[in-house]
Amino acid sequence: AITRLYLDENAPSGLIKAAEAHGYEVVVTSGDVDVKLAVDATELAVKGDIDTLAVASRDTDFKPVLELAARRGVRTLAIAPGTHGRSDALRSAAHDAVTLGE
Repeated sequence: AITRLYLDENAPSGLIKAAEAHGYEVVVTSGDVDVKLAVDATELAVKGDIDTLAVASRDTDFKPVLELAARRGVRTLAIAPGTHGRSDALRSAAHDAVTLGE
């Protein structure tokens, strides 16, 4: 399993340390976090390095990533950060979807 947390360069060091302590590979980027995540996820799906892709976000920009992964035979999961932050577009693009707090 690859478990990554994507953060921008202004993320507090405490958050980074906590994520690493919980086993996450932390990717800090000076550019757009969503672009880095999308590029990395697309690369993993295209290479065939994964069998399941789970994206925790409410950003509909990840819809094409989920669709591409599904076309490549990768199982997809959209994780919403809460009912208020749920994206119906991501939910419908993924094979499965969960909303945290439900």
